[in-house]
Amino acid sequence: MSKIKAGSSPAPKKPKTAKAKPTQEEIALRAYHIYLERGSAPGDPMQDWIRAERELTENGGKPRRKSKIVSIAA
Repeated sequence: MSKIKAGSSPAPKKPKTAKAKPTQEEIALRAYHIYLERGSAPGDPMQDWIRAERELTENGGKPRRKSKIVSIAA
């Protein structure tokens, strides 16, 4: 009988985590925010949608947010 040493078999590889696809609602909301960031000026809704989809996909479904600076008056 042959003995098998512990750890001699290759460790199972962890599956790569797939990026979650944003929902249409999330994309639409981000596209609307892009429109608002532009000052509600006319633009190309398709380009807003594509940008929103790309941003959400690259950020794992989390929209890029501007940091808010809050000043406290003394």
